[in-house]
Amino acid sequence: MGVRIHPTANVEAGVVLGEGTSVWDNAHIRHSTRLGDQCIVGGKSYIAYGVEIGHRVKINAMVYICNGVTLEDGVMVSAGTIFTNDRFPRATTVDLKQPYPSEPDEHTLLTRVREGATIGANCTIGNDLTIGRFAMVGMGSVVTRSVPDFHLAYGVPARSVGCVCRCGQPLMRFPAAEHFEATLTCSACGLDYQVKDREVFELNPPAA
Repeated sequence: MGVRIHPTANVEAGVVLGEGTSVWDNAHIRHSTRLGDQCIVGGKSYIAYGVEIGHRVKINAMVYICNGVTLEDGVMVSAGTIFTNDRFPRATTVDLKQPYPSEPDEHTLLTRVREGATIGANCTIGNDLTIGRFAMVGMGSVVTRSVPDFHLAYGVPARSVGCVCRCGQPLMRFPAAEHFEATLTCSACGLDYQVKDREVFELNPPAA
């Protein structure tokens, strides 16, 4: 299974594409970016230089991924999502006479999306944060702080409201109480979880 690149895509020199990865129409991938095996880059998406992307990552159409972002294995980034890496950006110096360079500097902040996480359509992802393993961010959300493993978060700004299974099935909505415990079984795939004070633990994770 070879690499597939649409004739209208712009894949710059120095990009590494893993076996079976597809890059679709009018996508642009900058130099020094690395994608693992069996990834999909949707049409009109832009991936900046130096981005690290794992295996089997699905990036839908019209996604913007800036420098400083890492996507681990199995991540889903839905259409129209935008990543950011500068909390207080300016175009020029204070006297407006010199443009700031585009290269990373002390203001460039990092974002990591952990394995299996899903980001819904039309989300805006802040910086200096982590979206946890198998977490799910609802469509249209603005993520301004880290999302823990297996959490379901949505809104403007995004807030954790419950938890989800590896397969994506919702497991529970968090109660208002500060302290609680629950043992849950996914109705879709049968995996078991322990939830304690909003921290989610897998009881029988699939073998690696």
